[in-house]
Amino acid sequence: MSHLSIEDTIEFVEENDVKFIRLAFCDLYGNQKNISIMPSELRSAFEDGVNFDTFLILGFDDESGKDLFLKPDPDTMHVLPWRPQSGRVIRFYCNVVYADGTPYAMDYRQFLKNTMEECNEMGFSTRMGLRSEFYLFKTDDDGAATDETFDNGGYLDVAPNDKGENIRREICLTLEEMGISPQTSHHERGPGQNEIDFQSSDVLTTADNFVTYKNVVENMSARNGAVACFEPRPINDAPGNGLHIMMANYRGSANLFNEDREFSESFMAGIINRMRDITIFLNCRRDSYDRLGFMEAPKYITWSKQNNSRLFRVPEINGKRKHFILRSPDSCLNPYLASAVILQAGMAGVRNNEKLPPALEVNSRLLTEEKNASLEKLPETIEEAIKCAENSSFLNESNFAKIAKNYIETIKMNI
Repeated sequence: MSHLSIEDTIEFVEENDVKFIRLAFCDLYGNQKNISIMPSELRSAFEDGVNFDTFLILGFDDESGKDLFLKPDPDTMHVLPWRPQSGRVIRFYCNVVYADGTPYAMDYRQFLKNTMEECNEMGFSTRMGLRSEFYLFKTDDDGAATDETFDNGGYLDVAPNDKGENIRREICLTLEEMGISPQTSHHERGPGQNEIDFQSSDVLTTADNFVTYKNVVENMSARNGAVACFEPRPINDAPGNGLHIMMANYRGSANLFNEDREFSESFMAGIINRMRDITIFLNCRRDSYDRLGFMEAPKYITWSKQNNSRLFRVPEINGKRKHFILRSPDSCLNPYLASAVILQAGMAGVRNNEKLPPALEVNSRLLTEEKNASLEKLPETIEEAIKCAENSSFLNESNFAKIAKNYIETIKMNI
């Protein structure tokens, strides 16, 4: 649902047998958290917010010691289809504010909204789509995950080798029921590995949808006797789990990849030129760096029109481009923060009229050691990624320097 007023949502609750309301938000790592309230408390939540213990949520320990409150965003209301139809459960994503209603400075969802407003001021908007991989593992008698994968299927396999097709079907149908449109789903390369792609939308909606998607995947998997795992490298000798981000910029309905290629290439150059600075926001776990450079996961900061192993792909069909694909992130990121930082890097490229380096169309397997030595690499460890961010003039001189510094310091304390 979208563009709902507070009164619309209260009316929906009263008319649709809603008994529980979840107020959801994400911690620094993008893990969903929530407080449940009763319907009688909803108006108060909209007006005043609901207080929570900030020091217990990673990334929300406010240095001023002031109370923080969750205020539901009416546009994000969803009925949770897997909960009972009698005595329904709905969920809102929330803005985090102080007692007087002022936005909390470290609320990454608010940071993304502010960044999207900056894009609007520069005369463009961005649409984002996601392609997310996850593993399914069997459970023991107590429902805990084992190290045995749900199947031993491979890329695009079908049943009986692919035992995850019914789970993927339930995931896609549940997402569709919640107004989120999956595009494709299939068995991925690793044993028990799956992939679901969903349609692009504005960046904030896509970030919200990604949090919902992970929650749906985990719940539908659990209902079918499996545990879903989004970790970057859960199995040593198998492919890692990536999160491919597709982005395109628009002026009105005009896709700028075709209408203003110079703008689009400067936007992309801005991200490429700052990849080492921003990688910690896209790959925030130690095992994120075990995935990068392994099998088809990118290692070098390069781009290509056709090559699947490049960091950036700009697919061209009949001479036309629709979007670019960034292939380094993994699903353990915070989608609000990561999306905002990518947009900020792209805007910096546009402001500086930056140019793309030449495309690298050679397959990674055919690159010589001499050629590899000349290519700039992504950070190889989380410590290197942190150091790149700490020394980044782009981050340190930005209007979100405090957000970046707080994030980096929190990551350092928790690795």
